[in-house]
Amino acid sequence: MSRPLPPCPHLPPARAGLDWRSLHSHRAEERTADFYHACLEYGQSLWQRGLAARALLCLDRAFGADLNGNEPVLREWPLPYAAMAWCIAATPPGVFIGNPRVHFQHYADRMNEPRREQRRWRAWACWALTRKVRPELPGDPRHMVMEPTAEQIRSELHRHGLPGEAEIWASVLDRPTPVAAG
Repeated sequence: MSRPLPPCPHLPPARAGLDWRSLHSHRAEERTADFYHACLEYGQSLWQRGLAARALLCLDRAFGADLNGNEPVLREWPLPYAAMAWCIAATPPGVFIGNPRVHFQHYADRMNEPRREQRRWRAWACWALTRKVRPELPGDPRHMVMEPTAEQIRSELHRHGLPGEAEIWASVLDRPTPVAAG
């Protein structure tokens, strides 16, 4: 059994009783603003239950929502770059998180449609955040791929992301590293 964790300040409060069905109900419809919010909320629920790795995967799914940037939910809960960095940094020792650096490295290199380039550069953006907040995590030395610079990521987020997305990501990257939980 995982130990409970304090709520992530960058995610909405989770309603009691959330489980996989909160996302499964969106399978048949387009993955728009309601799906995005459900991913954030379920990610918070997973996080607070001590399921850090699953929470990060849920945030990955939020990044895959089909949004145009004008959705009201984005004003209150912007794209979860800050949540991703905070959760990665705040995962206590002994709570399974895997290696997010390797996850994002592979994820970016193997992205499929829809919105392949947008989602690919979001994965590289999360990879860069992981490198900053958990520099001790190694990359995969056998995965031979050119790792982008922060400037390349910023440029591609401008090109493929939502309006203002590159600035949201850069502001998180430029913040002091959150203190890891101990």
